[in-house]
Amino acid sequence: MTDRSKRMTSVTSRWKTLLWMLGAGILLSAWPVFDWWNVLPEGRTANYVGRTACASCHQRQVEQWTGSDHDLAMDLATPEFVLGDFDNTQLEHHGVTSRMSHRDDKYFVETEGPDGKTAEFQVDYVFGYKPLQQYLTELDRGHIQVLPVTWDTEKREWFYANPDPPFGPDDPLHWTGSAQNWNHMCADCHTTNFAKEFDVPSDTYHSSWSEMDVSCEACHGPGSIHVELADSKSFFWDRRYGHGLADLDSKDSTAQLEACAPCHAHRQRIHPGFKAGDSFYDHYGLSVLEDHLYHDDGQIDEEVYVFGSFTQSLMYRKGVRCSDCHDPHTTRIRFQGNKLCTQCHLAPKYDSPLHHHHRTESTGAQCVECHMPEKTYMVVDPRRDHSLRIPRPDLTVKIGTPNACNGCHTKPKETPEWAAAAIEEWYGPKRRDDPHYGEILHAGHRGDPSAGDLLADLAKSRDVGPIVRATAVSLLGTRYSLKHSDKAIERALKHRDTAVRAAAVATLAGRPLNSRDDAGRLRELLVPRLTDRARFVRTEAARVASAYPSELFSRDERKDLTKAIKEYRAGLMMNSDQAGAHLSLGILEMNLGDADSAVESYRNAMRLDPAVVGPRSNLAQLLTQLGQDDEARQLQLEEVELLKRDAALLPEHAVLQYRLGLLQYLLGQEQEAEKALAAAARLEPESADFQMALTLLYEKHKRWPEAQRAVDRLIEIQPDNPMYQQIRVNIQRAAASSAVTPSAPSKD
Repeated sequence: MTDRSKRMTSVTSRWKTLLWMLGAGILLSAWPVFDWWNVLPEGRTANYVGRTACASCHQRQVEQWTGSDHDLAMDLATPEFVLGDFDNTQLEHHGVTSRMSHRDDKYFVETEGPDGKTAEFQVDYVFGYKPLQQYLTELDRGHIQVLPVTWDTEKREWFYANPDPPFGPDDPLHWTGSAQNWNHMCADCHTTNFAKEFDVPSDTYHSSWSEMDVSCEACHGPGSIHVELADSKSFFWDRRYGHGLADLDSKDSTAQLEACAPCHAHRQRIHPGFKAGDSFYDHYGLSVLEDHLYHDDGQIDEEVYVFGSFTQSLMYRKGVRCSDCHDPHTTRIRFQGNKLCTQCHLAPKYDSPLHHHHRTESTGAQCVECHMPEKTYMVVDPRRDHSLRIPRPDLTVKIGTPNACNGCHTKPKETPEWAAAAIEEWYGPKRRDDPHYGEILHAGHRGDPSAGDLLADLAKSRDVGPIVRATAVSLLGTRYSLKHSDKAIERALKHRDTAVRAAAVATLAGRPLNSRDDAGRLRELLVPRLTDRARFVRTEAARVASAYPSELFSRDERKDLTKAIKEYRAGLMMNSDQAGAHLSLGILEMNLGDADSAVESYRNAMRLDPAVVGPRSNLAQLLTQLGQDDEARQLQLEEVELLKRDAALLPEHAVLQYRLGLLQYLLGQEQEAEKALAAAARLEPESADFQMALTLLYEKHKRWPEAQRAVDRLIEIQPDNPMYQQIRVNIQRAAASSAVTPSAPSKD
């Protein structure tokens, strides 16, 4: 071969090598692009795979979780997990004796059963482990119930979590009743991937779950897509599905907070199938600051489970999230003592006697003692208020709410006035949040006429949490005239926060349609919310709109209403094991003109929970319309007895007294009715409805002095109400022209 040929061969070889390397480089650089671009197909649904699938890659996190509150939320009743003394012990409680025993590795409680007779029940599951442990037994038809005895794991003794006298077997609060039913009350927060599966005709549960305890996927969401992606040969996570799990560490704290909220909030269920990453308000509705749940200033009263309190706080509005203070796997707080707070707050400024005015290292020097006071539930379980508020003993003086100072300082001289004076001396007369929204809500709960404008301002304030604004809207719409509330409600219906919009929609219920303008105004406000982005708002709009004539809405609007009603109905059926769901379903069917379905729903409610108040009254009203008067009266007589029972248990509950009085009046029991209605008006003196009922009762029986005093009080409550002014004129004229001695209500 000539030199020239050799040179040509060499050049050709180099070019081939270069081209091969270039091609390989292109392929190598193209492969990541292809790998990134290649995604799992749309519509993939993640399934639950169990924590063993997580442990292979996340061993450290599983080790941290093991032994945590979430891990020990629920277990089988085996010697490994049972903490209580079942060595032939017993506990007597108001005449009911329970005996605890074991045979081999099985545990038993002998106590009053659903028929009122003493019987032995096997413990099937344990529930929690500190500071108390409860015990579950499975009765017939899949009903899993919380047994009445509870083990104090600190004192190592038995006690009753409800210290009141026991309720009879026919009461929902008896341990065999609906209020102590695990399937409805407890299960979805103590298991992973729980499905209730209740059959209404047979009153039977076919409940299932993928894991006992609050496991990995309860917080992160079902993991099958994540596992598939982790096991793939790809360099990247999927650009369509991300990690295949909820992004709980995103810049926006919402995803993490709403992953925790379903089990840490006082809420209602509105749609099944929640998983981490879903919107909370597509599956739940958060309770507002109702006066039977919270104190007027928003402090915890009943067991409200943290989230509603936290949404009141400045920290919530600043983006603080659960994991800033709590380790999500061990469930313990991240730091002991004030270091937990000085992660963010300057220690020299706040962890100092110059700020807290208490001896260093004393109880009073701890941030949580002043800003997160405790309340004890279930006798032995103290829980901290997460609204992270400034102590306000001055509000105790003004409106009677508790305060952190007098939680510790209880000597006779250490009164709320004393504490308020000390706070003023230390920090001056003004607080950052003056006037405190608690004062406004306090007045609003009582219907104080002067609070209307203040509530309207509070409803749009950016200086309070969304739950406070939602509460202000709710009070405006239910206790004040349209003159005060209409503009505020219109504004709230367009609010960015779902809780505020939902509260505003609820206030539209029962608006009078006295003119074409009234109808047009209602449509203008209500119709856009039928297609709201949040299911909670849509279902509230459906509930409200169903009560109005369908002719009010256009053809397209009726289509939107039908879709929203379908969602609302599905939410009710999610709770089909509860009498309240069938009561609401009956009302919906009545609104839609289906009397037969309404009757069936009311009867289902009575069958599922014979002792519950409500279904009998509604069914009686419907049967009266259908001409079935005898059964209607019998139902009303039964309802009166149930209302008497509840009013005796809760004598300070104004609404119960009001409902009892109205029904007694319908039944001709007018002396008893007067007593109940007067009690309602006394308990809530700012309620126009309660005072109105009492006024009309006096007017009917020509008891003119009482009637005049009652209507004068009515006008004090709502001075601008023309109907009340006319009632007063009528009473004055009748009293002036009457020469007959007023007769008292007749006795039965």
